[in-house]
Amino acid sequence: MPEDAAPAATSRPLSARKARLCEISDRWAPERDAFVAKNQAFHDDDRRFLRFLIPEGLRVLEIGCGTGGLLAALKPAKGFGIDISEPMVARARAAHPGLDFVVGDIEDSATIEALAGPFDAIVIADAIGMLDDCQATFASLRPLCHADTRLVVAYHNYLWEPVLRLAEALKLRMPEPLTNWLRPADIANLLELADFEAVRTEWRQLIPKRLLGIGTLINRFIATLPLIRKLCLRHYLVARPRPMGERENLSASVVVPCRNERGNIASIVARIPRFCDDLEIVFVEGGSSDGTWDEIVRVKADNPGRDIKLFKQGGKGKGDAVRNGFANARGDVLMILDADMTVAPEELPKFYAPLATGRGEFVNGTRLVYPLERDSMRLLNRVANHTFSALFTWLLNQRFTDTLCGTKALRRRHYERIAAGRAYFGDFDPFGDFDLIFGAAKLSLKVVEVPIRYAARTYGATNISRFRHGWLLVRMVGFAFWKLKALP
Repeated sequence: MPEDAAPAATSRPLSARKARLCEISDRWAPERDAFVAKNQAFHDDDRRFLRFLIPEGLRVLEIGCGTGGLLAALKPAKGFGIDISEPMVARARAAHPGLDFVVGDIEDSATIEALAGPFDAIVIADAIGMLDDCQATFASLRPLCHADTRLVVAYHNYLWEPVLRLAEALKLRMPEPLTNWLRPADIANLLELADFEAVRTEWRQLIPKRLLGIGTLINRFIATLPLIRKLCLRHYLVARPRPMGERENLSASVVVPCRNERGNIASIVARIPRFCDDLEIVFVEGGSSDGTWDEIVRVKADNPGRDIKLFKQGGKGKGDAVRNGFANARGDVLMILDADMTVAPEELPKFYAPLATGRGEFVNGTRLVYPLERDSMRLLNRVANHTFSALFTWLLNQRFTDTLCGTKALRRRHYERIAAGRAYFGDFDPFGDFDLIFGAAKLSLKVVEVPIRYAARTYGATNISRFRHGWLLVRMVGFAFWKLKALP
């Protein structure tokens, strides 16, 4: 779509409310950026969080783009903006010549057909309030999506409606016609009806002014707390296209970090089911003193019918071993199996299935559903696991009942995106669990939990120091709050 593209074709007249919206937008287009400046704190915070949700360098479509400031702030590799107002679009083109803007009504099928999809992200910031039929509009966006597209809907809390109308009367906010009153649950329901699946919901901005820094502090450290967040001005919902459930025949790599696990190696290879046509087992050995490396070499030689690879770990910690294994694995699906055999290898097909059908994008095991074997987990560990699970469910806005279960699975393409964005979190996690969990949360991947039966270790001793590593987990909660709640 060239920068001087003509207005999009239309196949039907505007509704009375849309015509009123167009009239208001055309009239106030010259003042649009001045209104943004009057509410700079709100718009800065809004754009910062949307940049957190939508990484740079994607193909992005913004519906209701106005003068293009938000789309430009997202720094897309290819950015497309659509707005019903021709004067708004003219200003957007002039201000952002590197982006493509078109005049059109997103509820018109001719407009949809003229857009060059698919897009990696579709943003609807406030424009949902102006739609005549939200469900039909969401459904019409499906052809513009691929499997990993994220639809991001940003809207205001309807409880703030009187305040917003007062701001319009005082000419502190651009006027608009009567808008739809939609809570996050309403938007999620409309998306469900249109074959989208809500992945996460966030609330921001309890005070949309800086107030000499006081508003900023409250928004960062108080506004996102449970209960209080429901009073925030702004809410964000991220959704993905609902998969059709067709099972793909994906190759898989099972990565097994191991240190002093000699007695378990043969059982691991013997018990991993052949749950897909192309399956490899990748052992990453971390400086054992019990002959684990030699045992892996022996077992590999004794099993020529299995694709077994083995590598020496260069760094320290399970996290380093997992990254080493993933870097050397070739499967479409990457899986982690702890060598202590506390999670049975026979459970792995349960982790593969949601990825092969698309029902999940990050599969996390949970040990806290079925009864535990005696001595498999101490009471203090169980209490800590439940506590951390509740905290991380809030921090990540997706359900996590057991963040510390070592068995996890995801697609290679998603792991590569997590690895590419690892600089945001840094090298903070010796376990490797939270490196993946936080990365998946930032990408708004769909998390699926698989209940597993947790057994007591039968060989060797745990490599985890309960109190030292427990303190590290406490620090991770603070780290996650800063990176996922306060900083964005």
